[in-house]
Amino acid sequence: MLRRPGPPLRIALLCLVGLALTGVIALLVPLAQARDSVTLQGFVGLNQPEITPLIERVAHLADPRPYALIGFALALIAVSRGRVRLALLIPVVLVAAGATTTLLKPLLATPRYDEWLGDGQIMAASWPSGHASASMTLGLLAVLAMPPRLRPTAAAAGGAFAISVSYAILSLGWHFPSDVIGGFLNAAMWVALLVATLAALEQRRPERRPRWAVVHDGSPRPVDAIGPIALGAGGAAMVAAIAISHPGEIAEYALRRPTWTLGAVAIAGLAGLLAAALARALGQAASR
Repeated sequence: MLRRPGPPLRIALLCLVGLALTGVIALLVPLAQARDSVTLQGFVGLNQPEITPLIERVAHLADPRPYALIGFALALIAVSRGRVRLALLIPVVLVAAGATTTLLKPLLATPRYDEWLGDGQIMAASWPSGHASASMTLGLLAVLAMPPRLRPTAAAAGGAFAISVSYAILSLGWHFPSDVIGGFLNAAMWVALLVATLAALEQRRPERRPRWAVVHDGSPRPVDAIGPIALGAGGAAMVAAIAISHPGEIAEYALRRPTWTLGAVAIAGLAGLLAAALARALGQAASR
């Protein structure tokens, strides 16, 4: 049971500081804006007409309707485990994370004109990304909603979901990479606050498991690593298949665009880091 709000509160504070720094750098530092643009150009270059419909479908997985439906499903999972407090707070976090990006965009609207974008300029009110925030919020909430034994798999799947949606919106030219990073940090901040709130409530008055709870928690086992390993192996196999089918093109594309390569790795790394930090915060908050 969660009893220590301190660790998740520290993570929330770090995310808030990171969010502020990302906004300042992305909107006010010309050198960072230039790197942002170069990284975006690399993503947009991946969008070919034959795969555009697929990319659009992935991007729209974080639209308001699927965002609400997936969030509702996670709340139902929490209820089935007897975690009523978590189920009640999930909608609060979904609304808070979405409202934060909605309010910050017009408040911090800054034109970032790029000649190569032509008539497809990104809106001034684009930081932080609502789609990146939504996908990361759902991915992190899945870690909370699932039983401990399924959390490694949930973390891997949630991270993959956030990365896929973010890569899709970048390939479509909807946002700059810094918008995605801001969205990730916004999501992690609110989910960490949720964990801290649950820990504080548990410390004050422990939650009793209802008799009708159908999912029983248990300590993670070595076999529970099969899920994330399988997901990772599947992703690696897909990347390997693409690389084998177009070996020269893939290598040349990455080598000619080192800024894009570093940006893509940084986005994926941040998604994994946030999921790992949340899992660690859960463990620390549960310790006496």
